[in-house]
Amino acid sequence: MSEPAPSPLRRPALRWALAALILVVAAAVALWPRGGSDTAAPTSPTSHQPTGVSAQQRAEAGLAPCPAPAAGVEGSGPLAGLTLDCLADGSSGDLAAALAGKPALLNLWAYWCGPCAVELPHLQEFAQHAGSELTVLTVHSDPDEAKALSRLSGLDITLPGVSDPQASVRTAVGAPAVLPISVLVRADGSIASVEVRTFTDVADIADTVADKLGVRIAV
Repeated sequence: MSEPAPSPLRRPALRWALAALILVVAAAVALWPRGGSDTAAPTSPTSHQPTGVSAQQRAEAGLAPCPAPAAGVEGSGPLAGLTLDCLADGSSGDLAAALAGKPALLNLWAYWCGPCAVELPHLQEFAQHAGSELTVLTVHSDPDEAKALSRLSGLDITLPGVSDPQASVRTAVGAPAVLPISVLVRADGSIASVEVRTFTDVADIADTVADKLGVRIAV
């Protein structure tokens, strides 16, 4: 046996009660705290957006100028066509063309990389021994140039360096997504070796360069 339908007199009261309940629920939802609006999801170091760097910041870092290509020289090899900005002055240039004609050691690093901070002073010392025999260039593989300059200043590193926010060098040489990485480039632009490790000391760098590039530097 079915229950009797609500009388016409009760229907308006039910509608008003339902409307009031909807308003209460809506107000509660509007006032309920949202964790996502206050706490950002964790992001990887390479997800930072690029930040503006002033000429004064670059000057205070005291980095050596980036190598410049000779007139009429075009780059070749896997790095050809990569245009990167110099950390010292913000100027852009073709990486392969700038390295052409001389063997080079490119060190891929980032300001947040602990092993990179251990390795960079060894590279600084090695570059001083190498002189004009070999180009030693740092490649900051993260968009945040300001933090790169600050980190280099803290480590007293003055090596020439370029900014590679999209890790294009790493991609071009087929290296894994880890740091540090050192890329040994022949004078003709071909890649002699990709070292996916941290150099232990200056002698380790010299031995690797002699073995892979045939350039012997006394340290």
